[in-house]
Amino acid sequence: MKHNVNVPAVRPGQRPAVRTDIQTVKIREYLAYLRSVRGVSAETMRAYTQDLSRFEDYCVNHNIDPVNAEIGDVRGFIGEASFQGNAAVSINRALSSIRGFYRWLIRMNIRIDDPSAALRNLKIPYSLPVFLWEKEMAEFAELPEEKKILWPPRDKAMILIMYSAGLRISEAAFLSLNALERDLRGARVIGKGNKERCVFFSEDARKSLGDWILVRRGCIPAEHPTDRLFINRRGRPISTGGLRWIISRYAEQSGLHKNVHPHALRHTFATHLMNSGCDVRVVQELLGHASLSTTQRYTHVDIEGLKRIYSEAHPHGSRD
Repeated sequence: MKHNVNVPAVRPGQRPAVRTDIQTVKIREYLAYLRSVRGVSAETMRAYTQDLSRFEDYCVNHNIDPVNAEIGDVRGFIGEASFQGNAAVSINRALSSIRGFYRWLIRMNIRIDDPSAALRNLKIPYSLPVFLWEKEMAEFAELPEEKKILWPPRDKAMILIMYSAGLRISEAAFLSLNALERDLRGARVIGKGNKERCVFFSEDARKSLGDWILVRRGCIPAEHPTDRLFINRRGRPISTGGLRWIISRYAEQSGLHKNVHPHALRHTFATHLMNSGCDVRVVQELLGHASLSTTQRYTHVDIEGLKRIYSEAHPHGSRD
C-alpha cells in the first residue's frame, strides 16, 4: 500500500539539512505504529521509546536528521554509547530499535536504504545466568512470611508463581485474574511477540495464590476496579518497576551473595527443570522461547550443577 508523504526518498550519499519537524514527528509516528498496528507490549514500547529517544538526542546534538542519517552517524551513536559505559546488551538492543525504525521508513517510501543494516552487534561476554539452588529457592520463597517487610501474602504468591511458571517480569506484572485457570493450577500468559502460552503452578504456588486472592478481594477500590492479579497497597496494578523493587528488597534480606532479580527466578525455573532431566524442547515451550538456542544455555548450567555435585560428593572433589 502506497503512502503519500511530503518527504522525498533520500538516496545514499545525500545529506540534506536537518529537518526539525521530521526529527520530532517521524520517530513518534513509528512508535505510534508499533503501539497501534504491531500491538507490541508495554514493556517493549518502553524499550523502543527509550532507545529511539536516545538516538534522537544524539542526532540533535550532532546536527543530524535521524531520518536521513548515514551509516557513520549510527556508528557514531554506538561509539558514544560504548564510551559512556553502556553494556553491550543495551547497545545491541538500541541498534535493534534503530534497525526497526529504518525498515519502517523504507516500507513507508521515505528512504530507500537502511544505514544500520551493515553494522554488526557488539560481542557479549558469555556468562551463566544467575539462579538459585533448590534449597536457596525454598528459603527465598519463605522470606515474605519471615521478614514481613512489605506485603507477605502478595509477595509470597508473586515469588512462587514467577518461579514455578518461569514468568518474565512483564508477564507476572500484567497477569490478570481472568487468565487464571479456575482451579488455580495454571494460567494463560501473553509473552514476547504477543504469543500466548499455558503455564503451570506448583502446589505451593497454588496455595499461596489462593491465599493472596482472598486478601486481594478487599483491597480493590470501587472507583478504580482492576483485573490485574498483583496490586499495590492502594489497590492499583503493580508496575514492572514495582515488582523489580519488591524482589530486590527480599534479595537484600536473603543473605545470598547473588544478584537475585525477577529474571533470576525464571532462570531458576529453567535450571531446575533441566537438572531434573526435562527435555530441552519442553523447557523451550514452557519458557516461550522462539529459538531453541536461547534455551540451550541452560544445558551449560546443568553441567555446572554436575561439577558442583561432584565437588561436594567426591572425596577428592575439591582438589585440582
